[in-house]
Amino acid sequence: MPDNTLCILKPSVNNLSARVFVRAAGLDFDEVDMWGNKGTPDFLAKDPADLTPLLEEEGLPRGSLWESCAIMQYLCNKHGLDQFYPTDPGQRAMIDSAMFYLVGTLYPLVARATYPTLNFPQYPGEAATSEADDEVKEKARQDAEDAIAVPLEAYNKFFLDGKKFIGGDSPSIADIRLAVTLEFLAAIDYELPAWAKEHKEAVESTLGDAYSEPAAEVREFVGSMKPQVA
Repeated sequence: MPDNTLCILKPSVNNLSARVFVRAAGLDFDEVDMWGNKGTPDFLAKDPADLTPLLEEEGLPRGSLWESCAIMQYLCNKHGLDQFYPTDPGQRAMIDSAMFYLVGTLYPLVARATYPTLNFPQYPGEAATSEADDEVKEKARQDAEDAIAVPLEAYNKFFLDGKKFIGGDSPSIADIRLAVTLEFLAAIDYELPAWAKEHKEAVESTLGDAYSEPAAEVREFVGSMKPQVA
């Protein structure tokens, strides 16, 4: 049996971050595709949030753990993968901040801007899931798209600050999380700034097949969901 089992959804960039990481880290793992199979009693027993990616691993207090950043942090801590998650308190704080800012600020905007095209479920209590008409829903989606530029630029000015990677000379788990998030923006033909394109390309070229192979499945899905131009 592999040391680590990842329950995943292949089209998801949240899942892609963990999928890229376990490959780049050279960890022993198995993947279980949960597409169409979430919400079962067996899955909810180990994942009451019904979220993926889910890591199943013997060292965890409950035997399982969800949230992509938490999974990467745990595996780095357990296996001493300092190249992805430095132990220096200052460097680690920057990586933590970059990931928390992404999941708390940048990703919700990316989700609101892209999920309508990707046909992913959206958050309750917002225009997209309300009884508002299509014009209001599109205005909300466009507002989210327009708002992406500000938090995205924070990565350029603060977290990267002229460096190739947030982690310094090599990609950290924060670099992986940022790069995979940008994959969804292709769904709306979002024009990435030059630095963001270079960063994503640098993460992929440095990690090689560990990034490219699972990312290809996300890219195929995104391409299939984009409106076809006649």
